[in-house]
Amino acid sequence: MLFVFIQLKLKLNIMNVKRTFGTILTILGIIGLIYTGIAIIQRNGDAVTLIVVGIIAIIFFLTGISLVRNTKDEA
Repeated sequence: MLFVFIQLKLKLNIMNVKRTFGTILTILGIIGLIYTGIAIIQRNGDAVTLIVVGIIAIIFFLTGISLVRNTKDEA
């Protein structure tokens, strides 16, 4: 009985970590997209750098959203 409780508690903690990590990735993606957009509008920075930052920001954003959506809330 105690073993089952420990397994359940660990599973819930892992789910919370996934949601938290997904939220962090989403926020980092949003920040990266805003930075890229502002830099493009102001014509600051090198084009290659802005493309790389934009692509990484999109990857972070989509991965974060996916983690938050696909992680079941069992708490």
